Amino acid sequence: MNRRRQIISLSLLILVVASGLIANLVAGNTPALGLDLQGGASVTLQPDGEFDQAGLDVAVEIIRARVDSIGVAEPEIILQGSTVIVNLPGVKDQQQALDIIGRTGELLLRPVLQTGILNENPDTTVATNSTTVPEQTSDSVEDGAGMVSGGPGASKIFSTATTVPDPATSSTQVATTDTSVGVSTDTPQDATPTLGLGEDPNDPTQTVLLLDKQGVAYVVGPAGASGKVFKNDARADVETGQWAVVVGLRSGPDGDQLWNKLAAACFNRTAECPTGQLAMVLDGVVISAPSVNEPEFTGGTVQITGSFTADEARELAKILEFGAVPVRFGVSQAQTVSATLGSDSMRAALISGLVGILLVVLLLLAYYRWMAVFVLAGMSVSIAFLWSLVSLLSRTNGLALSLSGIAGVIVSIGIAVDSYIVFFERIKDEIRLGKTLKNSALRSFESAWRTIVAADTVSFIAAIVLWYLTVGSVRGFAFFLGISALTDILVTYFFTRNAVLLFARSKRAQGRKVLGVQTVKPEVM
Repeated sequence: MNRRRQIISLSLLILVVASGLIANLVAGNTPALGLDLQGGASVTLQPDGEFDQAGLDVAVEIIRARVDSIGVAEPEIILQGSTVIVNLPGVKDQQQALDIIGRTGELLLRPVLQTGILNENPDTTVATNSTTVPEQTSDSVEDGAGMVSGGPGASKIFSTATTVPDPATSSTQVATTDTSVGVSTDTPQDATPTLGLGEDPNDPTQTVLLLDKQGVAYVVGPAGASGKVFKNDARADVETGQWAVVVGLRSGPDGDQLWNKLAAACFNRTAECPTGQLAMVLDGVVISAPSVNEPEFTGGTVQITGSFTADEARELAKILEFGAVPVRFGVSQAQTVSATLGSDSMRAALISGLVGILLVVLLLLAYYRWMAVFVLAGMSVSIAFLWSLVSLLSRTNGLALSLSGIAGVIVSIGIAVDSYIVFFERIKDEIRLGKTLKNSALRSFESAWRTIVAADTVSFIAAIVLWYLTVGSVRGFAFFLGISALTDILVTYFFTRNAVLLFARSKRAQGRKVLGVQTVKPEVM
C-alpha cells in the first residue's frame, strides 16, 4: 500500500510540473526580465518643497498609474524614504517614458493673456508678411459633446513671426493673433503692453511666460484651477471623424463650479482671459491651449477637439487623467540601460549559474556515484516548477526576474543540494549500522526531514525579513530565495522521498554498493 501511494504521489507531482511547463510554453509565457537584464530606463525623483507622507503615497500611486497607462511591461516603482525610483525595463520609446514620468507636478489651468513666437532678440520687432500667413484652424472645447479648442494642433497656427522677449527681462512684447480673420498682425514695439512676469514658471500665483513643445510662447495668468477639477476617466476617442479627448468634471465647488467660473471668463474674453484660451500647464510646459466655446458646462463632461494626431490625443488624455499629483517632484537622476548591456548581464548570469551547477553536479557524481541521478532529477523538477511559477507571475502580477533574483535562485540551489546531502549521509550511517537499504532509507528520511524543514524555514524567514526591511534589488533576491525554499520542501517530500524509497524497495538495489557503502541483503523468512 505504501509503495502504491508513493508511486501515485510521485506521478502526480511530475504530471503537475510537466503540465504547468507545457501550458506556459503553449501560452507563450516566459519570465519577464528586469531592467538590469533587458535594458530600459531608470528615473529617480526627489520631492520639492514641503509634503506629507499621505500625499507622497498618493503621488506614487499616480505615477504607477501613469507608468501602467503607457504600456511598460513589469515596471518597478520603489518608494525609498522620500525618494521615488521608477525602473522601466524594456521600454520601446525611452524618451516618451521619461517624459511621462518626469511630469510629476500638478496640472494647472491658466488663462492665456497673449501668445506668439519667442523673439530671441527682445530689442527688435520681427516684421510679419500677412499675405503668407496660413488660415487658422479652429480647435475647441464644448460641454458634454462640447468642445474646448486648442490642443497640440492649435499651436501650429502661430507659425508667423511675432515678438515675445526673453523671460529673463522684466517685461514682454507680444504680437497678438487676430482669431477673427486668422491672420497674425504686428504690434509696434512701443505699443506692446507691458506685463510684469514672475520668475518661477511653476508658481500658480504669478503671471509667467511659458512655451509649448513646438516653441510657441504663452503669457499666462495665475492659475484659476488645477487638474483636480477632472475625474480620472479621461479618454481619447474619434468624434465626428477627428481625434478628441473626453474627460468628466467633478461636482462641487472644487470641480465643475470652479471650471465653469474659469470657462466663463475665457468665453466672454474678460480682462482675466482676453484671448479666450485656457492653457493646460504641467511642469512649466503648455500641454494644450484650447479656446473655450461654451460659457457654462452643464453636462458634466468636457470634450477637447482639434487637429490632434492619435498619439497627441492619447497623451493629453493621460495627462488630464493623472495630472493632479499632490507632491511636486524634481528628476534628480535619469539614466538609460542599453539593451546590449542588459543582454551581456543576462549572458554572464547564465554562464556563472551553469558553471556553478556543473561543478556541484561533478562533485556529487564523484562522491555519491550514480545516486547523484536523484539529485539531477530533483533539481530538474525544481527548476521546471520555478520557471513555470515565475512565468505565470510575470504574466499575471508583473513579476520581473533581475540579476538579484537569479542570485537568489542560485543560492537556493545550494540549499536544495544540502537537503540531498543530509538525506544521503543519514542513509550511509544507517547502512553502516547493518540496516537494510529499505529500512535505512525510510528511517533516514524521517530523521533528515526535520533538519531539511528547519533549514528551509530559516531561509524562508530570512527572505521575509529582507522583503519587508529592504527595497530595490535586495527585495528581488528575497522573493526568489523564499519561493525557492518553499519549492525545496515541496520537491524533497513529494519527489526525492518517494523516488529514493521506491528505489530502496527494488530488488536490483539490494546487496549492492550504495553511496559508496555495501548494503545488506534483506533476510528471506
